[in-house]
Amino acid sequence: MNMVQKIEHWGDLHHTKSLDIVRIGLGLLILSKGIAFVSDTGVQQEWIIQHNTLGFSGLMAVAVLHTVAFAHLVGGLLILIGLVTRFAAVIQIPILLGAIFFVNISKGFSFLNSELWLSIIVLLLLVLFWVVGSGPYSVDNWMKTHRPKP
Repeated sequence: MNMVQKIEHWGDLHHTKSLDIVRIGLGLLILSKGIAFVSDTGVQQEWIIQHNTLGFSGLMAVAVLHTVAFAHLVGGLLILIGLVTRFAAVIQIPILLGAIFFVNISKGFSFLNSELWLSIIVLLLLVLFWVVGSGPYSVDNWMKTHRPKP
């Protein structure tokens, strides 16, 4: 058994049912961020161009925003229902790292910067669900327990 399988096995054994409520809340939060990106891309595009984040041009900013929005919509939905949760969490982690180090920290590292602290908390929760998995109240668990018998 390799290291990843050991971590997954440990996470499956030590997942409490109350963490499913946290997973569902995290999925809703990420999904709502994706909806916010889709509904208001102009503001984010202007911010990226204005701050010249990583030297993005207007077209590159649109491509990045649409990629992030798609990843948040799909990943948030997958985390919400508990389907391939570990994969969905891993896909979200680089996006959150970018949000922390390139977007939110530029607004200042203070207790008043609520977006920074929210991003840090979401990042920590993503790492948690990467380790512990989706839990007993998930599509993953339902599919595992309802396999057709040969």
